[in-house]
Amino acid sequence: MDTKQKRIFENRARVIKALAHPTRICIVDRLSQGEQCVRDLTALVRCDMSTVSKHLSILKNAGIVRDEKRGACVYYTLRIPCILNFFQCSDAVIDATVREYATLE
Repeated sequence: MDTKQKRIFENRARVIKALAHPTRICIVDRLSQGEQCVRDLTALVRCDMSTVSKHLSILKNAGIVRDEKRGACVYYTLRIPCILNFFQCSDAVIDATVREYATLE
């Protein structure tokens, strides 16, 4: 693997790692419905604001979300909505695995 390929794979891994937590997947799923204030996301995932902010920071650093401060609240949106295609693909893998194991029983 050359340097360019390695960089591509490392960047892909960074995005996948950012999604590798149920809370962050929940946040991305909610953002698929439109922009959300950090307070609303905190209520959604039932964690303290600092924990939610940490999750949002990971998603932002991976390029998945963007933020905009308005008044006292920070609003988040999906930067690239096609990230939802990844969820469809992962659901297909899960469904295929479940079907495969069901036939083995």
